[in-house]
Amino acid sequence: MTKGRDMSAQASPYESDALPTETVDVVVIGGGAAGLNGALMLARSRRSVVVIDSGAPRNAPAAAMHGFIVLDGTPPTEILRRGREQVRQYGGRIIFGEVTAARAAVPSADGDLRFTVTLADGHVVTARRVLVATGLRDVLPEVPGLIEHWGHSVVHCPYCDGYEVRDAPIGILATGPASVHHALLFRQLTDDLIYFARGTDLDSGTRARFAARGIRIIETDVKEVVDDDDGTLVGVRLADGTFVGRRVLAVATRMQARTEGLDGLKLPMEDLPDGMGRRLASAMAGTTEVPGVWVAGNATDLSAQVGASAAAGALAGSHINSVLAAADTDAALAAAQPITG
Repeated sequence: MTKGRDMSAQASPYESDALPTETVDVVVIGGGAAGLNGALMLARSRRSVVVIDSGAPRNAPAAAMHGFIVLDGTPPTEILRRGREQVRQYGGRIIFGEVTAARAAVPSADGDLRFTVTLADGHVVTARRVLVATGLRDVLPEVPGLIEHWGHSVVHCPYCDGYEVRDAPIGILATGPASVHHALLFRQLTDDLIYFARGTDLDSGTRARFAARGIRIIETDVKEVVDDDDGTLVGVRLADGTFVGRRVLAVATRMQARTEGLDGLKLPMEDLPDGMGRRLASAMAGTTEVPGVWVAGNATDLSAQVGASAAAGALAGSHINSVLAAADTDAALAAAQPITG
């Protein structure tokens, strides 16, 4: 085992630490809540750990993070800044960059695993184990003007953003079967809710349930999002030219695990039902079918909020440390055996 070293006095939270020249215990690909909390657990166990952070978190457009006790209302950038600082306090290193390749290398002389992670600048990190915490990408419907309001007047999660848009005129832009449940959740937050079906099917039972809750259904397709002169979202224009006023639009996005640069690890993936998205498959504590590789956070649990992602990272980190402790003991025992013959 290579122990970490304290770099807290050497680097700003927004600067890359020095790249390791030695093999580290763990490389964490992804610097969000899952990756940082996994790294924190490992660094506190005196494991040498490097976090590769692309600097593009899913919640970057959001002004605040909600639904996580104590930290509710904290800007996402502040949570990440503090997380990086805490990982560094225990000797973990943070490297800002894009991963272009990751693969299992030839096992070392002691028979332990080795992985190489290559960055866009050509630098390579070698590690005994890998934690993938790359998060996900939200795929929005191709409605002109929609993406410009993403994270502000266009929202996804009723638990992350719902309270902040309570009582506003909200429109649900249907993307598939999941949007039906989405509408019922947002109906809890406002009495003024319109369901834009956008060509999706609604059976008679769903229509009756919507009617009972006062949810209006518009079948005509949405042509574009409409802003006022100062860029504030004010509604949508339908395909027939009709304007429908709305202050907020809610969308059940298709969620896609971020896998750029990870093909060489050959991690299995799974499709979620109803076209909700595609995730990296994992089992207990984030283990995968690939020996030596764990996955945590939104890359495998597409619906996890910040708190759940952080908890998953902590669990994966502790499990990796346990596996490494066993490997270290096996190596020590083998080295202690007398050579015969």
